[in-house]
Amino acid sequence: MKTILKKEFNSFFASPIAYLVIGVFLLINGLFLFVFNDDFNILNAGFADVTPFFYLAPWLFLFLIPAITMKSFADEFNTGTIELLKTKPLSNWQIVLGKFTASILLLIIAVIPTFIYIYSVYKLGNPIGNIDFGSTIGAYIGLLFLASTYTAIGLFTSTLSKNQIVAFILGVFITFFLFNGFDAVADSFENNSLTIQKLGIKEHYKSISRGVIDTRDILYFVSVTLFFLFITKTKLDDE
Repeated sequence: MKTILKKEFNSFFASPIAYLVIGVFLLINGLFLFVFNDDFNILNAGFADVTPFFYLAPWLFLFLIPAITMKSFADEFNTGTIELLKTKPLSNWQIVLGKFTASILLLIIAVIPTFIYIYSVYKLGNPIGNIDFGSTIGAYIGLLFLASTYTAIGLFTSTLSKNQIVAFILGVFITFFLFNGFDAVADSFENNSLTIQKLGIKEHYKSISRGVIDTRDILYFVSVTLFFLFITKTKLDDE
């Protein structure tokens, strides 16, 4: 697994992908949180709160993560290197988990610079340090779980086509539906609307972002992530 992890991780930085993902993620967040005069602007909020960042991040990841994962298997299938990969002493689980872990590491690197947003709000608070660290830490944990789920979905869609663009579009579509689709469906039902919402990612992400680590939310993210990793591995078995 280490071999795949190193190969995949190094390939991100051997091409513009890693730099583009990190740059775009930080640039868009920075513009919305500190430059654009809109509802997301932290300076206009009137209180020390980084909630706008944790609202924006899932929507940015919805496009950036499929962009990272789209070539993971699509490129291997297109060039035929998947056959070479299978001749090595690696199980399909090791291949999947290696690529999964490499993508997660890249996302963690992209998120680390956002700590400066927390520091900025910490210093801008009145008094200084007037920030809810409990909910902030919970929101970062929720963001990590959400990124893991998005990545697992992206890896799966990468096995569905040799074309990276098709894999990207499928990744965005499935991720969008799981994140926001159930909320839209719930709006059509007056009864049991909350039950329907809880089938989607957004409700569980919002729950963790409040700073309350509920085992039901963790179980949801772990289950969805493992499900998509499993069907990714199953798809490789069939190749």
